[in-house]
Amino acid sequence: MAITKEFLEPVGVMPVVVIDRVEDAVPITNALKAGGIKAVEVTLRTAAALDAIRAIKAECEGVLVGVGTVINEQNLKDVAEIGVDFAVSPGFTPNLIKKSQDLGVELLPGVASPSEVMVGMELGLTCFKLFPAVAVGGIPLLKSIGGPLPQVSFCPTGGLTMESFTDFLALPNVACVGGTWLVPKDAVEKQDWQAITDIAAKTTAKIS
Repeated sequence: MAITKEFLEPVGVMPVVVIDRVEDAVPITNALKAGGIKAVEVTLRTAAALDAIRAIKAECEGVLVGVGTVINEQNLKDVAEIGVDFAVSPGFTPNLIKKSQDLGVELLPGVASPSEVMVGMELGLTCFKLFPAVAVGGIPLLKSIGGPLPQVSFCPTGGLTMESFTDFLALPNVACVGGTWLVPKDAVEKQDWQAITDIAAKTTAKIS
């Protein structure tokens, strides 16, 4: 299984969400949806992550549910069991790609160089997460890769902001972008779901 450009393009902007409390999962997702967001990536960085993803899958309709920070086969088995719409990794290994294909999990693997892209292409992939996007070269790197490898599309994540993300989206080889700015930690701590909706609405208004 491999994610396609056609899958990513309608997403536009994908919030990268870290959830510490399961009870916050559904309100966060509904707040993002109310602001026009079409997909969320919940990272596996906390003990609450898997239960949070289960809650979102059970209670939030109309939003693609992805899981991030997938780094090993057990992660893939866990998310395959839940039935997520896609998975995202900060990097990849050939074994991780093969396991995702065996389990039928749509995986968006992370890359940081043309060589990694070429390895992924040999495994049948055409879409990648550029991570950490700004740190590894950002827009100049994406433009450079687009010359010799125009058939590949990216979702750059890492260092993008409300002010910069549209510059990335304007590139022909960028299908969508990911970012953490949509779910500020202080808003979650205060359970200020309207603040999250407002940020999402301001973000999506830039690409509507």
